[in-house]
Amino acid sequence: MFLRHCGRRERAITLSFMLQRKDALDSPVEATYKARAVEGVLDVYFYRPIGFRLAELFAKLKMTPSAVTLLAGLCGVVAGHLYYYRNLGLNIVGMVLHVCCNALDNADGQLARLTHRETREGRIIDSIADHLVFVSVYFHLALRYFVAGTSPAIFLLAFAAGISHALQGAAADYYRSTYLYFRTASASLKLDSASLLETDYEELHWHREPWRKLLLALYLNFMRQQEILSPHLKKLRDLISEVFQGEIPKLLKGRYQKSASPTLKWWGLLMTNTRMLVLFAFLFISQPIYYFWFELIPLNLLLIYLITRQEQMAESLLEVAERWGDSA
Repeated sequence: MFLRHCGRRERAITLSFMLQRKDALDSPVEATYKARAVEGVLDVYFYRPIGFRLAELFAKLKMTPSAVTLLAGLCGVVAGHLYYYRNLGLNIVGMVLHVCCNALDNADGQLARLTHRETREGRIIDSIADHLVFVSVYFHLALRYFVAGTSPAIFLLAFAAGISHALQGAAADYYRSTYLYFRTASASLKLDSASLLETDYEELHWHREPWRKLLLALYLNFMRQQEILSPHLKKLRDLISEVFQGEIPKLLKGRYQKSASPTLKWWGLLMTNTRMLVLFAFLFISQPIYYFWFELIPLNLLLIYLITRQEQMAESLLEVAERWGDSA
């Protein structure tokens, strides 16, 4: 039942999103963006155009977004395996497959928006596939060093890098989804929260809908991580949803976007494109171990800085929203 409701809600989000973005009229490719503001340079000029053509092809072939997601995941997992070998030729083949994986990962979302088939279940499967790709990458890179005689501690290093990756991705996704909500909010839309997901989760039964319940359990855990990392932003999201029911006053929306926009490009550094470019650079010089340290030090320092900025902004806007709600 919850997936039918989610399907209707996601279609409403898509419709509202398309209607409110005037720039989408300039290009059919841009109509499949999440929003131009949250798209990176590589996305705008490389992955999105390719993804759009692939989405058109998959639409003609009647492929579902989830099928494209699985294809992307397969390419990424194989790419991770090819990074195991100390052979630059095989590593380059892995890089090509990794780029294909990312292009297909763009295409599945564009296909969903193009065909109005965005669902919560699809987003969860996409997230799982992304995590499996990087599990393959981290595991095979650690194994590459272990078989060459490195201490077993390399697996602890890889695990720490993987946990850092997960936290960075969760925080970036939470921030970007909030930003998109403030751009596209309407009375028919709701932000997901752990409390809402728990209600949906309890309505499902393991013996009748084990797959859907498992997916929702994973998504619920992911949402809890996001809320723990950003408590003030969580309070702001909850208040906005409760008080304004999606109809956020224009001045409040404008204030949020003005405060949030300066850090968007920095949050983008915590997304997949940056990781891939850095990983490729270290593979070319046959030192991929430094990729783990890149995750652990520069990206974690950036995460701490961005969460601090985000929480300060959310706390300030929370006070404004509370006063606005009291006077409404």
